[in-house]
Amino acid sequence: MASPSPSTKQATEQEPPRRQIRALYDDKTITVYQAYSAEIGEAAVKAQRLNASPKFLGSRMTWIKPSWCWMMYRAGYSYKDPRQERILALKMKHEHFRELLAQAVVTDDLVGAMSSEQKAKGVRVQWDPERSVRIGALGYRSIQIGISGKVGKLWAEEWVVGIEDVTEMARGMKRVLDEEPEVGVEELVRRGLMPRERVYEVPEELRRVLRMEE
Repeated sequence: MASPSPSTKQATEQEPPRRQIRALYDDKTITVYQAYSAEIGEAAVKAQRLNASPKFLGSRMTWIKPSWCWMMYRAGYSYKDPRQERILALKMKHEHFRELLAQAVVTDDLVGAMSSEQKAKGVRVQWDPERSVRIGALGYRSIQIGISGKVGKLWAEEWVVGIEDVTEMARGMKRVLDEEPEVGVEELVRRGLMPRERVYEVPEELRRVLRMEE
């Protein structure tokens, strides 16, 4: 097989667009991640219902992430905070995930006060620097989706169709990264220590809602 031309090689090595959704998904569902306490996580997995534990506060805004590495950054591979020691992989049907996106208001201020428009919609989107496997900031962005209010209740009770505890996967990844400084993404995927994420395309109208061209 002929070697790729310099221009082809350069194109394959280019960074992704500044704002792009990358996720683990199949024909029916997309996987997003969130971290919870052991009590909430264990009850959710057992019942296959996110709000199975009375400790789950549906009134609070929950930030879900399609990016595995961003989840690792946020939860410190599950070691950062006892309230985030169980990392859950949450499956959603594509139509419900896109419905969330369609209701989103993009904000550049994660901790700022919500506007009346944001409160009414109940869904926020934040574009934050994507993270490497060692959780360093990269030059392009990853999406976070904040859900609250009536939409949050619907999401927790009906739109999450599969729940898996992937905490040991996260801890195994951290252990290998510590023991093998040269290990790369492909090897981590091969060992089942991180998902193989692909670009998740959305229609042009959703790209405008999400301000993906900015």
